[in-house]
Amino acid sequence: MRLFKGDKVYDFMAVRKYWIALSLFLTLGSLVLIFTGKAKLGTDFLGGTEVELAFRKPVEAGAIRKAVEDAGFSAPTVIKVEDPKNPNRFMVRVQEVSTIAHDKQLEIEKRLCIESSDPACTDARKPTEVKFSPGGDKITVRYREAPEVAFVKERISTVKGIALRPGDNNPLLQNERENKVEIQLMSKGDQLMAGLRKSLGPEAVPEQALRTEWIGPRAGAQLRDAALKSVAISIVLIMAYIGLRFDLRFAPGCVVALIHDAVGTIGIVVLLGKEVNLTTVAAVLTIVGYSVNDTVIVYDRVRENLGKLRGASFHRLINVSTSEMLGRTILTASTVLFSLLGLFFWGTGELKDFALSLTVGVTLGMYSSIYVALPLTEWFETHFFAKVGPNKKKPRPRPTNKVAPAV
Repeated sequence: MRLFKGDKVYDFMAVRKYWIALSLFLTLGSLVLIFTGKAKLGTDFLGGTEVELAFRKPVEAGAIRKAVEDAGFSAPTVIKVEDPKNPNRFMVRVQEVSTIAHDKQLEIEKRLCIESSDPACTDARKPTEVKFSPGGDKITVRYREAPEVAFVKERISTVKGIALRPGDNNPLLQNERENKVEIQLMSKGDQLMAGLRKSLGPEAVPEQALRTEWIGPRAGAQLRDAALKSVAISIVLIMAYIGLRFDLRFAPGCVVALIHDAVGTIGIVVLLGKEVNLTTVAAVLTIVGYSVNDTVIVYDRVRENLGKLRGASFHRLINVSTSEMLGRTILTASTVLFSLLGLFFWGTGELKDFALSLTVGVTLGMYSSIYVALPLTEWFETHFFAKVGPNKKKPRPRPTNKVAPAV
């Protein structure tokens, strides 16, 4: 589909230096933002506990932050969530997680008399086994003899940073035959909600949070590394696909365009003050797939014109192919953008951020296929590969018809 009527070819490459300068500025600026620590990494990568709740009446972010600090949490982050249906919706993130650290586990075992010189820790009160749940919200203790549940509750209540879940049956003698006691602990999300309810009052804080998530710092680091590897592997495999599908000279320009789209999207997300989390990584992988599809279609038209316009310069090939494909590129991208804008304006939370990342990426991918991938392909063609068209044979020297002088 032609953008303009007629067979006129427009010199799109005449302004490529301005677009290349813009792309360099965007890519380098994004790298500076990323590597200087300006990115707001989410709980997925940093680890911690995240609670999202809708307050029953208007509250200030400063009051929420102070209430969380009074509850014993350090460096809380309070973010207002834009929701037209509930203007009092906030997300609270803290560094602490429900998982019980190893040193805290040793302290709990000592308080439960598994290895202690405390006179109160008689042989009957010493457990044979202490197990901690992976989520850090339950402890199972096994004894040789019938345990003293009241003594267990008294000892566990003295451990700093550990809070028992309210209830008369906690701790609970779970199995009398095996002398097993189950201790239910409050998660960090429960402790955070209790602290908010104590400081702001039950009339302001709801009974249940809209969403509670937590992840350990080690798992967060693993997710961060896995996200980087997934993006890198996808780009390498796409480069191999382009090299096999078309020609090796097309692959470098396509890969640079993909890196430009991925890095530029993350840079703009960071510049807008949005979080970088697994949702952002999912958006980047989607952008890489969309961008390579758009680039492949443009490359395919360039390859078709290689046979039609034999002897033409690569510069003219790009202009002809772009003139033929620009209308299709704009219509396809516009259709995708209309759908994404609907998700952005009417979506909430992570869906809204996902739509924003995709909108930025699709916009970058629309022009990078023309003004990043093709100019680089032309540069590689000019400097490293043979010129377009059949190789011209050098003319043979004509034999002279001069007659040798007679002797």
